[in-house]
Amino acid sequence: MEQQLEGLRAPGGRWRPIAAGPFALLAVALALVPIRPVWLWAALIAAVALAPWLLGAAPEIHGRRPRPYWRLSDQGLERVGSGGTSLVRYERSRIEGLAITSGDGALTVFHRFGRTSAGGLTAMGLEPLALFVTARRLGIPVHVLDGDSADLLDPAVDEALRAPGLDDTPGAGRLPRDHTAEQRLLDQEAELLSAAHEPPREPRSLLTAGTAERSPAGGAGLDAAVRLRTPAPLPSRRRIATLGTLTGLLGAVMVVRVAIEGTVGFGARLAAGCWALAAITGVLAARRRMLRTARVDWTITARRLRVRGRAGRRGLQELPATRVAALVVGPGLGTDPLTGEPQRADPAVLAFDHRLALIARLPAHGLDAFQLTHALDDHGYRVITPSARVPRPPEYGLEGLPEIFAQVPGGRLVVAEGGLGWADAAGDVVLRMPEDRIGGIELLTIAGHAWVRLYDSDGDEFFAAPLSTLRISRTDLRETALRAGLPVTDAEYDAYLSAAFHAAVSTLSATAAEPAVEAEPAAAAAVGAQSGPSETGPTETGSGAGAGAGAGAAGTGEAAGPRPVPGIAAPPGPVTAPGVQLDATRRSRLGTYGMSLLLCEAVALVGAIWLGPDLGGFAATAVWSLPAGLLIGLGGYWLYDRNRAQLRVSPAGLAVITRRGRVEWDLARDRVGGVGIDESNERMPRLVVWGPSGRVLRQVSFPPDLDELRRACERFGLPWGPPDADRPAPPPPEL
Repeated sequence: MEQQLEGLRAPGGRWRPIAAGPFALLAVALALVPIRPVWLWAALIAAVALAPWLLGAAPEIHGRRPRPYWRLSDQGLERVGSGGTSLVRYERSRIEGLAITSGDGALTVFHRFGRTSAGGLTAMGLEPLALFVTARRLGIPVHVLDGDSADLLDPAVDEALRAPGLDDTPGAGRLPRDHTAEQRLLDQEAELLSAAHEPPREPRSLLTAGTAERSPAGGAGLDAAVRLRTPAPLPSRRRIATLGTLTGLLGAVMVVRVAIEGTVGFGARLAAGCWALAAITGVLAARRRMLRTARVDWTITARRLRVRGRAGRRGLQELPATRVAALVVGPGLGTDPLTGEPQRADPAVLAFDHRLALIARLPAHGLDAFQLTHALDDHGYRVITPSARVPRPPEYGLEGLPEIFAQVPGGRLVVAEGGLGWADAAGDVVLRMPEDRIGGIELLTIAGHAWVRLYDSDGDEFFAAPLSTLRISRTDLRETALRAGLPVTDAEYDAYLSAAFHAAVSTLSATAAEPAVEAEPAAAAAVGAQSGPSETGPTETGSGAGAGAGAGAAGTGEAAGPRPVPGIAAPPGPVTAPGVQLDATRRSRLGTYGMSLLLCEAVALVGAIWLGPDLGGFAATAVWSLPAGLLIGLGGYWLYDRNRAQLRVSPAGLAVITRRGRVEWDLARDRVGGVGIDESNERMPRLVVWGPSGRVLRQVSFPPDLDELRRACERFGLPWGPPDADRPAPPPPEL
């Protein structure tokens, strides 16, 4: 097959334990059974504990069966199983088009007999760009559509969205095409075509070198290698392996000791079962941690790429530079080190040859994409990066929009007769809301657009909509509502006036107090600009450079603006500025209390079982150990909870402050690119603070109420959600 694309699959050959959990429970159950003789009892426990590893090693002897994978070729789209058999196939002659839905990332196949969903691209191990390029090379039209695949499979849209071309006259229920995402794929395909037909580019390092390096005798300059490696984990892999080994050996030694001393009593057998479970759990946890912390190692030269994604001979990939037409650096796919299933990885590298065929998927998770991109470009490789990312706007709707708004075309929101009203195109007010029903009007910015929230007399929100939909400007609504005596809150406008007044007064005071030192602020700014990148580490892509300089100034405690003038108070920081204090939710605090008590009670119970024979028996020991564990759990967590951390949100930025006033960390407003939930596949969802470039700056260890946090961020002008580097949020409208 001249042109084909194979889905990502885990490489075989890894030693994996099989059914480790059931065998661990079986080992504990065997430890509780009084088996005679004792050596047989200990041998059965050891055999059951080693059984998962022996079963995992058995396929290595006979050759591991390959995992099923998806393949797109001139034969069609098929799922290939072991032995090359086709499990699912869509014939090429019957495929009339493919569609990628941006809502769920699913691939929908349009064929002669209808349409069907083949599955999610991530689960299939296919990248959108590789699928797009390969399908078009095979003559299969591919489109990117807004919505979910379930919408395409709805029989109600059969007439509205027909195959084959997906470009028929739209009907009433047709899904709109996502022109931005599809155009981005077309642009990347055009760059790949350009890279495939242009002659190879000379490395930048050789362009600035002397003629001796260009000559055949000085060809050693071509082999000047740059090595990039992910940071070492904490704790180190050596410590993890040592701890896991010692845990397994300790459990084995304790089981042998129990067998030597005798297993007549139930307490001794229960202790042996606990030690066996601890040994198995420690070894499995160490192995899991070792796989999760595998380091990616890149060696880049002008002649070849050497990438090691995991330990062992099969984890090394070598790619000659003559085969590579272009490298695409950006979000991609990688294999889960534990299950071997495809998962999202950022960054990842796709290597295309001069026929636009995907020849290698190179792991790069954990590396700095900016540094990797420039290292590849300096060695003569053509690097393509996504020109724009899929925007992730906040999820807000217009559920509270009254029906009268849609029934009166050309209408707009007005302030009339001491309240709010809806006027038609002629200016007549057809709907009025009296003043006594309005408890508050809040103006804020969401995703760069001006919004309004209305509250009733009880303080409950009953309406929210963008001002562009209501056809009224922010300034008009604020000024007319204030003149009418309505309660209006526009925190961003007040903060803007305060900052503008402070800047004006500071400038005037500085000019009057020190007229002879006008050049000092410029010199200080130049010095700060030079020292910023060296203090904050590698420079980030795009707006991250400015954030890095701001981070350096904040980290050293120096002000980034003009030098403070005596007699003029410095602007308040994230800790001192007026704002709101968000605490952990009551549910999370109670859950943590419960977990602390359960842990202490479990330790007390195990201690009573283990030390009971030496302290008067299990019952006598449990009588005082269990209440003691309860008191220790309550007291210990109370000591921690009384000084728990709280998140402070203000116009000046974010800060985490304990109840006693200790500042754990703070971030100025210019360093905050977004606040929200990071739903990474590698970890549980967590509340994080992003920088303007998209890098995670801080992690909030306690879960505050998300609704209150979102409202606080919107009230004080902090962006909610991940930052979009290609669509920076503008200042609040009409300020």
